[in-house]
Amino acid sequence: MRNRCTIITRVRTREGIVGEAYNADEDEPLQSEIRSILHDELAPALIGQDAMAVERCWELMLPATFDQLRPRWYAMQAIACVDTAIWDAVGKAVGLPLWRLWGGYRDRVPMIGIGGYYVPEDGSATGNEIEDEIDFFRLEHGMVGMKFKVGAVPPEEDAARLRRARRHAGDDFLFVVDANQGYTVSEALEFIERIRAEGVELRWFEEPTRWHGDFRSLRDVRMRGNVNVAAGQSEHSRVGMREMMVAGAIDVSNYDASWGGGPTEWRRVAMLASAFDVECGHHEEAQVASHLLASIPHGTFVEAFAPARDPIFWGMLANRPTLVNGQFPLPERPGLGWELDEDFIEQHRADR
Repeated sequence: MRNRCTIITRVRTREGIVGEAYNADEDEPLQSEIRSILHDELAPALIGQDAMAVERCWELMLPATFDQLRPRWYAMQAIACVDTAIWDAVGKAVGLPLWRLWGGYRDRVPMIGIGGYYVPEDGSATGNEIEDEIDFFRLEHGMVGMKFKVGAVPPEEDAARLRRARRHAGDDFLFVVDANQGYTVSEALEFIERIRAEGVELRWFEEPTRWHGDFRSLRDVRMRGNVNVAAGQSEHSRVGMREMMVAGAIDVSNYDASWGGGPTEWRRVAMLASAFDVECGHHEEAQVASHLLASIPHGTFVEAFAPARDPIFWGMLANRPTLVNGQFPLPERPGLGWELDEDFIEQHRADR
């Protein structure tokens, strides 16, 4: 992976409270576009507003999505940045961590690693990439499972890769697979059949099919493959998630607050999900996802990359907790509760 980007957003209230958050992982030039929306459209709409009126603030930002000549999700990412920072300020104002303020269902969330990436073809491969990733997630950090990448090679090759991972990890380590929309329906079903014949079961199958199959393809894999299907990160509002659930396409929503309007919109999706008996995950972004998933009864796992793919999570969170029995403990400090390493930020700033 060439680089990892994020946007740090800070809001200041009249009382001097500073809400801060970091969101998203887009590269340039999209980062510059999002920052322009933040500064030129969202900030003028919010200056002078009451930060405690979160729903009003969110609605005041929504017109940024109305520009038909700009992809709507650009503005939804910008809204997510500000919305998350506002919520951090609200938590600090009332003296509560956000996971408690949003519902407080539990104070820790099980963590899985994101890995299983294909071996690089630049001559740097060691041949032990899969085993090394599993050892990092399972042995070094005690994570309970792994999201394993598939979908870029034929199903028989992916099935062999996953069988290899299962043999190394043992039976007490769960696997999710993520095809990133890489398979056709028939390929996804073939993959399921192959791994099931070897006794490999999945917690869920994420984004198994290509975008043009719409929600029907997800439903076909779910019903014909008798497997839990997860999707949602490619949707950018509760409206798309509503249609996905109405179609019976998913068992797990992995809607991303940092890509889709922030915690305010994510919590709306979570309420919809509860009505459809759909579980909630979150695409990456553990710093926000952990609070959201801990706040509800139907939350699943928080996710983390290895440091090579996300040095920000491992290097910028100065008070990142150590896992306890595979669980990511939530902070008791108010708001998001994270302390950002200013030296790390200054060393890696890309906006100057």
